[in-house]
Amino acid sequence: MGKDKRKKMHLSKMYSIRRSGFEEDHSQIGGPGFSRVVYSNETGGLEANFQNYADNYVRLTKYTPVTFIPKSLFEQFRRVANFYFLVTGILAFTPLAPYSAVSAILPLIIVIGATMVKEGIEDWQRQQQDHEVNNRKVKVHTQRGVFETSQWKKLKVGDIVKVEKDEFFPADLLLLSSSFEDAICYVETMNLDGETNLKLKQSLDVTSSINEDSKFNNFKATIRCEDPNASLYTFVGTMNFQEQRYALSPQQLLLRDSKLRNTDYIYGIVIFTGHDSKVIQNSTDPPSKRSGIERRMDHIIYFLFFILFLMAFLGSIYFGIVTKDDLDGDRMKRWYLRPDDSDAFFDPDRAPLAAIYHFLTAVMLYSYLIPISLYVSIEVVKVLQTIFINNDVHMYDEESDKPAHARTSNLTEELGQIDTILSDKTGTLTCNSMEFIKCSVAGTAYGRRVTEVEKAMAKRMKGEDHFDENDNEAYSHLSVKGYKFEDERITNGRWVNEPHSDVIQKFLRLLAICHTAIPDVDEETGKVTYEAESPDESAFVVAARELGFEFYKRTQTSVSFMEFDPKSKQLIERSYELLSILEFNSTRKRMSVIVRDDEGKLLLLCKGADSVMFERLSQKGRQFEEKTRDHVHEYADAGLRTLILAYRELSEKEYQEFNEKFTEAKNSISAERDDMISEVTDQIEKDLILLGATAIEDKLQKGVPETIDKLAQAGIKIWVLTGDKMETAINIGFACSLLRQGMKQIVITLESPEIIAAEKAGDKNNIAKISKSSVQKQIAAGMAQVNGSRSEAYALIIDGKSLAYALHDDMKNEFLELAVGCASVICCRSSPKQKALVTRLVKEGTGKTTLAIGDGANDVGMIQEADIGIGISGVEGMQAVMSSDIAIAQFRFLERLLLVHGHWSYRRISSMISYFFYKNIVFGTTVFLYEAHASFSGQPAYNDWYLSLYNVFFTSLPVIALGVFDQDVSARLCLKFPLLYQEGVQNTLFRWRRIFSWMINGLFSGIIIFYLCMKSLNPDSYDKNGKTAGMEIMGATMYTCVVWVVNCQMALAVSYFTLIQHLFIWGGIVLWYIFLLAYGALPVSVSTTAYKVFAETLAPAPSYWLVTLFVVIASLTPYVFFKAVQMRFFPGYHGMIQWVRHEGQANDPEYRNMVRPQPIRTATIGLTARSIARDHSFERNLHR
Repeated sequence: MGKDKRKKMHLSKMYSIRRSGFEEDHSQIGGPGFSRVVYSNETGGLEANFQNYADNYVRLTKYTPVTFIPKSLFEQFRRVANFYFLVTGILAFTPLAPYSAVSAILPLIIVIGATMVKEGIEDWQRQQQDHEVNNRKVKVHTQRGVFETSQWKKLKVGDIVKVEKDEFFPADLLLLSSSFEDAICYVETMNLDGETNLKLKQSLDVTSSINEDSKFNNFKATIRCEDPNASLYTFVGTMNFQEQRYALSPQQLLLRDSKLRNTDYIYGIVIFTGHDSKVIQNSTDPPSKRSGIERRMDHIIYFLFFILFLMAFLGSIYFGIVTKDDLDGDRMKRWYLRPDDSDAFFDPDRAPLAAIYHFLTAVMLYSYLIPISLYVSIEVVKVLQTIFINNDVHMYDEESDKPAHARTSNLTEELGQIDTILSDKTGTLTCNSMEFIKCSVAGTAYGRRVTEVEKAMAKRMKGEDHFDENDNEAYSHLSVKGYKFEDERITNGRWVNEPHSDVIQKFLRLLAICHTAIPDVDEETGKVTYEAESPDESAFVVAARELGFEFYKRTQTSVSFMEFDPKSKQLIERSYELLSILEFNSTRKRMSVIVRDDEGKLLLLCKGADSVMFERLSQKGRQFEEKTRDHVHEYADAGLRTLILAYRELSEKEYQEFNEKFTEAKNSISAERDDMISEVTDQIEKDLILLGATAIEDKLQKGVPETIDKLAQAGIKIWVLTGDKMETAINIGFACSLLRQGMKQIVITLESPEIIAAEKAGDKNNIAKISKSSVQKQIAAGMAQVNGSRSEAYALIIDGKSLAYALHDDMKNEFLELAVGCASVICCRSSPKQKALVTRLVKEGTGKTTLAIGDGANDVGMIQEADIGIGISGVEGMQAVMSSDIAIAQFRFLERLLLVHGHWSYRRISSMISYFFYKNIVFGTTVFLYEAHASFSGQPAYNDWYLSLYNVFFTSLPVIALGVFDQDVSARLCLKFPLLYQEGVQNTLFRWRRIFSWMINGLFSGIIIFYLCMKSLNPDSYDKNGKTAGMEIMGATMYTCVVWVVNCQMALAVSYFTLIQHLFIWGGIVLWYIFLLAYGALPVSVSTTAYKVFAETLAPAPSYWLVTLFVVIASLTPYVFFKAVQMRFFPGYHGMIQWVRHEGQANDPEYRNMVRPQPIRTATIGLTARSIARDHSFERNLHR
């Protein structure tokens, strides 16, 4: 017992966590918000039976079987167009209808039904995910210490469960005990916060010994705690156990969807189930994003509604006037309407009422101006476009086995309109795969390898790479993940021959001991791998191992490692007693461990940022400070992340005093607990002796400079928002060509002597006043620079402190104006909130389309704030991916995603929508003109089913094919001519001018079709028997011409034919003839005016075929003439590229320069801009 007790005491000292095994007055318990009572192992009790908490079944679907139909119908009829067609469908059952009710309702049913089927399939897929989660298995205590396997969905509040290693927690649990003696466990919270580091949890002392199944036979406890809420990091409660009350903290709470790691098993009580659990309480619907094209499309629909109602209104006024004059005494002007004996629809005595009735009839008749299948067609096209994105092998990453994944289909065309990219740095531009590459020990720099940034700097300084590419290749065979260090002076045990070998030994020991990594030894191979809180920490432990100090075992109270012994020249085992861990956080910027070595000495080992470590050195510990500082600056210039390593010896008295204060601070329940802990650790982390510094490289991802160069050539602005310090961010900027030699830097920072003096004085109001004034002056000075020399390329670099003031309402517009005027923008030391605020500022301030890309939980804000969010499926968890619209594995895939898929999607959707309106205006024009020709009597030109099926069958499939398959230029040429992307940024293909031009084209085509058909068929005899063309012949002939014209117009508009497009275009025409035959063969009561009209009248008549041919040619001639003139004298950028491709000169530099559009400014960032700047510099030097 004594031994176990000691281990528990050691663990309490070791971590900065609170073991709340003491009485505590939780005055909130039982009050509002803290009323939950959980009875564990008392399910048969009277009080327990009264509890009515949520079950553990989780439903994340949008619909249920009961709500699917009403809720889905509500969603569909929220769209004004669908609601309009519903109203006209209802009116079709009245005598006002110009067509049969069935023909009006059926297309609406088809369109709404197709959309509901799509919604149903998507929700069914979500339901399948719910089913998989709800039916996961977990061991639950039944009775008498027996645990049986049960499904998650059957869990109830108060159940005791046993979760085993690498399993997810099925609900929010109160930790009772674990496989470790001290009842600790390691938890991975990647699904909650995106962090891959392991969190330590620990139960109360009083339950830690209940660690076997049989011990739960008589276990009973009552927990009183807070009500369900969304706070992941707080928990207030008490547990009554064995007639004692114990305070509970977040340290005992295991959250649903976290995973148990490096712990064999745990026991826990279910506290919150299902939708009461904290992770589900946190789940919110992602922000609703709609593309700019969709929003403009709504405006076009409203415009067409205005035209429709205007036409109906004017026609009704005319109809009312004519109807009133129909009866002049005994003379009837329109005798065929029998105005002397008519109902209200044509009664001259009730002309105003007749006009109102006509207005309603006309609203129904002109409904074909509005494309009923537009929305569902666009949804189908976007889904198919996302399938193409998901299956593009050029965006598949073999190393991670991850393809691109479009998580929403709403925004594909927005990918072709990006004006500004806001990017994270670590894990997005860089790999977030840290590699130990250099170090400074005892004032001597070690590490031969060359970083990517050093190569870029060499090119910047010398104009060429003076580093030998083989320098790194020579060591490639020695590469280990996380370790790219090579220096023959200290590798392979040769460090013992160095002048300060004792310092090197302490340095490497510190790397092997000062961390929270957990070793995992493969039982078969004996190979040790590490679970670390961050890639940096993993790299340190691996480096220590590779240099002869292999950490291989951790217990609650010790760390063990193999060490190279200078005397025996052999590896020997050492075990240090682990007394305390002073954890790292962003405020402390350091971590320490206190250990007792095998000689009984007490040592404090510390590593941290240079900004906090140098000031903590003792006078005797500064022997190597000057040289180490120089090395640290060199490493920062090389784009490396640095940490300072130092240590000190402690006396027993000193440690005991610290331990008492530290334990008191940890167990404090006051609001100042963290401040108390910080104060205690500050007192002992001082008078340190400097050992040296580490340098970790976070390498650029493959293809990042080339991608940035290509995006810059496409005219896309790129901002980098990073939490790194300014020096590192600047050097990464040079490495990836966001910055270049000769580019003038505007640096906004709060490092002036005046501000530093104010900070030392400690007057917060004065600091804020001076800082704000300083930032304002720096922004104004930057604007003066930019405005004074528009020909120069500027880079804006701002730190987090300055950014906080620059984002104030009274300053943000000036900051945005300065930033937009610069070629590149780098925001350093940015918090997640600042990233989101900057993204919002750019989106709202410029009114242009923004894209945010990141890989970590700290990027979620900006990903959700941007018009399009891209998640990198990297090593920082899945939080960014889960919040994104599209997930990709590498930054370099952004090039193809935007320049190829983005351009294609934008062009396809724009052309598709324009064509939809064109074909409906052609059709609507013929309907209107015929009704006008019939003195606005409400008489339709076409048979009911001709009207209904026009948008659904005969003309819709070719438009879908256009939206899915059309390509103005190939993927290769999209990448070769990146400025083509500006067509989307400038929205040249969906401007009002282009939309109206398509509408006017449709209007002219409709007029030509109507009048040519009318004049060709009337009043001459139609066939050899002398029969004239009646309404049924006129309607079928005109409809044939409409089908031919709109499908041939499609064929002329298509740039890239596929077999499917041929099938849909010409198949639509063939389908019309098949329909005419089949429909006409039905009884006359069904086919009405179409009865055998084709087989007996149209097909045998040569005039029908001649009129069709003539009308089609006449209708399309204006478009062909317009396109010929445009291509010859006013070609668009894609037209120029098509000519270059046609001439076979795509690789000729002169031709490529010819097609460079003049309004687009030359790229000022990227490899190309760097090369151009270098050439200009060379020319200037030559002329001198």
